[in-house]
Parts: sequence; structure tokens; C-alpha cells
Amino acid sequence: MSVVSRLLRARPITSNTLRTLSSSYSTSPPLSSRENDVTPPSPSFKHPTDGRNVQWVFLGCPGVGKGTYASRLSKLLNVPHIATGDLVRDELNTKGPLSEQLSEIVNQGKLVSDNLIIDLLSKRLEAGEAKGESGFILDGFPRTIRQAEILEGVTNIDLVINLKLREEALLAKCLGRRTCSQCGGNYNVACIDIKADNERPAMYMPPLLPPSHCASKLITRADDTEEVVKERLRIYNEKSRPVEEFYRKRGKLLEFDLPGGIPESWTKLLQLLNLDDHEDTRSAAA
Repeated sequence: MSVVSRLLRARPITSNTLRTLSSSYSTSPPLSSRENDVTPPSPSFKHPTDGRNVQWVFLGCPGVGKGTYASRLSKLLNVPHIATGDLVRDELNTKGPLSEQLSEIVNQGKLVSDNLIIDLLSKRLEAGEAKGESGFILDGFPRTIRQAEILEGVTNIDLVINLKLREEALLAKCLGRRTCSQCGGNYNVACIDIKADNERPAMYMPPLLPPSHCASKLITRADDTEEVVKERLRIYNEKSRPVEEFYRKRGKLLEFDLPGGIPESWTKLLQLLNLDDHEDTRSAAA
């Protein structure tokens, strides 16, 4: 079954509306028993005729590959890819007033607070507004029910793509991440080869190795240790899994189990989104 997006019909999201809604929300109340009893509607999306207007969200555990696939779809549909993880790292590199506070949070594998994330996202949206951007693919936001409620209060999300990967592959993938200290290129030295069992098929994810001129310049992120990665996964399961249910009940959640490496997974994701015949698919996959 193919799933495609609806075009945006609600008012666009802006930095001012984000900040206003953020200040009006306190802690999120639990879902009512009546809402819990409702059968989630099936996703119903229309094919995007103008990719600049899509408003999509990527969900998934840290390290699952949200940035990889969101970035490719961003190029394919010609909409900005806004990754809150990148916003945090950019702020860390500025050595600004938030840098020290964010550094401690990130190195311990904790979630950045709603207020800090919304401030960073608002700054990014202000920059986008000035450049005339329309539509977006969000990666790493929302991560909590409160963030999802704030986002729902200011715009209509068309589609939420939930990337899933078995935990042993996810851990190996996170521990294998490397960045070139010179060019900033992202690579992965892990070769994931999981044999089939009675319940799950085999999975093979080859390493994404750097070119020779980057090989001696690879560095590991400070927060990519086994202890920190496992803590991030624990916090995700506690705080962010309910966000999946939030969108599932609204009929907007598309589950996608990554079957293997990027070439195989990208092709199948495009098929699921009914974008495999898109004229720019080949160049976006390059």
C-alpha cells in the first residue's frame, strides 16, 4: 500500500507562533480514556503536486537514520530539512550562552528541554522566513507529547514517517559513526551482518567508508559511547514512544522498518511514499 502526502491547508508555522504556543502549555495531561478507546484512522494522503508545501516529520530512535532519509527527501521535494540535532550542534560550535548548558546535556545522553529546542527551532524558522522558505521536513522534533501538542497548535502536519531498526543494529550503527574533521563528511565504519532467525529476516548494512583523503581524519562524536547511546535509547522509549501513539491516533503515522542499507531502504521508502517515479528521484539518491 502506497502512502502519500496531503498539501498544506492550514496556516504556516512561524517562529512567533511557536514561542506563543510554547508559553501557553504546561505539562501535558494524559490522554483521556475516551481517546485511548478510539481506533486510529488509516492515513489518507494526496500526492504532493508541489513539494515546497509539504510539512512532514521524521520520528525514530537516535541514530536510526532520520537525517539521511529526511535530507534525501528534502532534495527530492525541494523543501528545507530542519534537524534539531544539527541546530544543537551548531549552537555548541558557536560557544554562545547556551553552549555550556547544551554540552552537559548532550554528553550525558539526555533530552534537551522543550524550551531550549523551541528557542533553537524558532531562530531557524526566522532565518527561513527571511529567505522565503515554504514547507519543511522536521527531523528530531517533536520528541515529547508537549512538543507535539505545540506543533499541532500552530500547523497541520501532513505525514509522520517513523523509522524503525532492530536494537542490536541500531547500537552498532551508532557506535560506528564517524565524521571527517576537515570536510565534515559523515561516515560509518560498522559492518552490520545479522543472521535470520525464526522471527526475523537477515539484515545486512555495509559500512559507509570515507574516501582515502578523509580516512586519517575521522573522529567520533563525544556522545557516541555505548553507555550514552543506551541511555539515549532508554530516554527515547520513555519520552518519545508516546509521540508515535499521538500521531497514530490521528491517522498520520507511517511505520517503516529499515530492511538494510541505504540503497535498499531508500528504494523501498520511495515506493511506500509513491515517489519512486518522481522525476528527481535519481539525482536525489546520488
